[in-house]
Parts: sequence; structure tokens; C-alpha cells
Amino acid sequence: MLLRIHPKFESHHLAITENIEHFDTSGTLFVDGQRNKIKLFELGTTTINVKSFKVPNIINRIVYRFFRKSKARRSFEFANILLEKGILTPQPIAFAEELKTFGFGRSFYICEHLKVDLTFRELVEIENYPDYNNILRQFVQFCFLLHERGIEFLDHSPGNTLIKKVGEDKYDFYLVDLNRMNFHTQMDFECRMKNMSHLTPRKDMVSQMSAEYSKLYTNKTEAAIFDRLWFHTDDFQKKFHRKISMKKKLKFWK
Repeated sequence: MLLRIHPKFESHHLAITENIEHFDTSGTLFVDGQRNKIKLFELGTTTINVKSFKVPNIINRIVYRFFRKSKARRSFEFANILLEKGILTPQPIAFAEELKTFGFGRSFYICEHLKVDLTFRELVEIENYPDYNNILRQFVQFCFLLHERGIEFLDHSPGNTLIKKVGEDKYDFYLVDLNRMNFHTQMDFECRMKNMSHLTPRKDMVSQMSAEYSKLYTNKTEAAIFDRLWFHTDDFQKKFHRKISMKKKLKFWK
């Protein structure tokens, strides 16, 4: 097992190792997904979040062993890059990889567990969410900041931004599920719009987001921003629903 620990947490090497080794039989289950599982552990006075990635298929066992960084390693490295760029994410603590002679086994990403007030998903799904307009405006400002700093978050979906209230009308935004990112010197307009296209299917939200983004991105009009953002949003939604429909048909014939 390869284990790399953030310098701030080197003194907890033994405890982190034990949490990984006894992941299946200890800890508090937080997320039980089809692909990944997350458990919570106590590390001194800090609650940590240990994400266990599913063992990859036979091809990816070779790919992750010899040719490509694992999801756990990328999550750890990208988290540190985000923090260096002034973008919030739960404090990265460590990653671990089970390396075999001719393959790759389980991998783990460990970070600080963050208690938050909501995710962006609540804004999308809950009608008249408290302080909705203010949170949405600040979220769009956060997206603009990501783009200005060249961060293309490829899993920029409703559940992957955690939102924490830090004042009477102020919110902080934290990115999670970090293993798919691109970093640019500069992001062009189309890349920016496509990057925000997975966030909501609601046309009213896209309109509000376009209005706020246009105050910050003055190279394009509000109408032009709405046109491209809605184009990419609508395109994504159509592809998404076609994919769901296809899966249902395949399951039917099974």
C-alpha cells in the first residue's frame, strides 16, 4: 500500500494507516454508493472523511498501475492545487493506493470532513429556498472566480459544491469530488459556458445565472451569455435523458 500524507498530518501516520487497513470493519458509514463508499473517522479532534474508490475493471487496473494517476491521487493533488489558487475544498489529508505487481487494487482519498448548510442541489430542487437569490448570485461569482483562475471543474454538477453560511448574508463554497479537472492559463467563453451547463435544468435559473455572470464577464452581453449557457445546458439535458432512456430499455430486455 502506497500512502502519501500531507505534511500537516504526518504526526497521525499510524492512525491514518489503521483507518485505511480497517476501513471495512470500522468507521461510520456516510455514503454507500454503487461505485464508491465514504466513511467518517475521528483523527484527534478532527473528523475525517475517507473515500474508498471501487476496484477498477481489468483494463483500468493496468492503466492506473502504470500509465495514469489514480482517482485518489488526482483528488489529493487537485485539492492542494485548488487551495494554492485560493479556491476552497475540504483540507486534503492523504491518499493511499493498493499496488500489485501487474495491477491496481483499491485506493482511498482522505480529507477533513466538513459540516455545511447545503449543496447547490438544494437551490435547484427546493422551491423558495431561504435566501435563494443571494446564494445563487454568490455562487455565480464563485464560478466566475474559478474560470478567471483557469479551473475547469469537469464534475461541476449540483452535488459537488458544498455551501456553508459564514455570516448574516455571506456564503463560502467548497468543491468536492475532485478527480476530474483541467487547469488553463486562460478559459475561453465557450469553455466557461459549457463548464456551467450541468448545474441545473431550470431555464429560470440559467437566466438568473447569466444576468449575474454578465456583470463580471463584460466581453459578452447578458443575452449572449444566456444563449450559449442555455444551448449547452439543453444539449446536456437531452443527452442525459437519452442515456437514462437507453439504460431502461436495456434493463427491460434483461
